[in-house]
Amino acid sequence: MSHHLDSPVARQDPRLDITDLYVFRGERGTACVMNAAHSLAGEATASGFHPQGRYEFKMDTDGDAVEDITYRFSFGEPARDGTQPYELRRLTGAPAQDPFAPGSVMAEGRTGRTTGLDDGARVWAGTAGDTFWIDPDVLQAVGRAVKDGTRVDLHGWDPAGASNAFAGQSVHTMVLEISDTELLGLTGAHRHIGVWGLASLATDSGGWRQINRAGLPMIHPLFTQYDEELGDQLNGGRPADDPHVFGKIAADMIAGTVRAHGTAEDPDAYGHVAAARLFPNLLPYTVGTPASFGFAQWNGRALTDNAPDTMFSFATNTPVTTGLTREAVTARPTGTFPYVPAERP
Repeated sequence: MSHHLDSPVARQDPRLDITDLYVFRGERGTACVMNAAHSLAGEATASGFHPQGRYEFKMDTDGDAVEDITYRFSFGEPARDGTQPYELRRLTGAPAQDPFAPGSVMAEGRTGRTTGLDDGARVWAGTAGDTFWIDPDVLQAVGRAVKDGTRVDLHGWDPAGASNAFAGQSVHTMVLEISDTELLGLTGAHRHIGVWGLASLATDSGGWRQINRAGLPMIHPLFTQYDEELGDQLNGGRPADDPHVFGKIAADMIAGTVRAHGTAEDPDAYGHVAAARLFPNLLPYTVGTPASFGFAQWNGRALTDNAPDTMFSFATNTPVTTGLTREAVTARPTGTFPYVPAERP
């Protein structure tokens, strides 16, 4: 799993559990996609977007791992047909970091329908098929190896029999396509942004509790499968604090499995370099370029990039495959807005 049901706090209400974050070149600008509320949680749990929650795309435009712009979604109660009203607000500068800042309304709409904005940007929210894939045996083997500092043990596993644990599953999705005019006015000539998603819940005292945070894919499967307290800490943190809080933890875990595999002359040095690339935990992207999250580069993330193979191999410094490709998904994304596939095939 990329981020699915990744910690005890996230599982308390799956509506606030972010499963995946994608950033790529759309038809008109930069497309940002955030998935939550996975059907894997079961029919007994509440579905849809949480009416007392909010979901945010956060972007760093100057390289300090602090948000300079926030796009904030909030949703109303579901109607009888299951659709929900939503509001999207935009916050820039210091207010982008303030959970109480009101920002300005960008769009108001209803799930299942596209809302156009004045500058050509577009918004869509609703239910979609899950484009992520993973084989559970490989997932667990890699998580155990990274935790215990051992080799990835896939003895008896046959890639030919690999299966996608998320085939036929659905998610609740927010899609925001932002115009180049909007983003390039903030980034300047370098065009670089760092993106992360955030889900929060209103508290009885009038504040906001941060429930889930997602940047790079596969962070939780690598480091917190068998340490759920660490998973809650990661979800509750800030990118700017990540290197200090989680850097050494991740470096030591990576060094342990790399040492066991014997794939680096100095495993500790490899662990240090790898952790510095993983934290702060945000998804890098150069505005206006094709997205690709793979072995050659981490530049955004397309809807069917092979994040598991990329991240598992990176963290272990050893070729690791789930035995699956994009052909394993049962719901295919499209080349037109809102890009995500229809709910369940």
